[in-house]
Amino acid sequence: MGICTSCCRPSDSTQNLVTPDPEVRRQQVLEAAERRRLEQESRGVKDVDKVKRAQQRKEETERRQEEAERASGHGGGLKWQVD
Repeated sequence: MGICTSCCRPSDSTQNLVTPDPEVRRQQVLEAAERRRLEQESRGVKDVDKVKRAQQRKEETERRQEEAERASGHGGGLKWQVD
């Protein structure tokens, strides 16, 4: 146990490893991150397109409400609430 291998010469197979240039590596990292993001978005969702359409409808509705509030001049008005 506890054999120290740091004093041994590295083998030929480890010396011949070629690392891609930084631009190629950066592109590979970006592609991998995009794949992970897409996988995370679709995890647990059967119909990804349906969810995206629902999100777009919600954003459109919110945008229209904001425009209506600005047009009516009651942008930051008080809302009545009855308990």
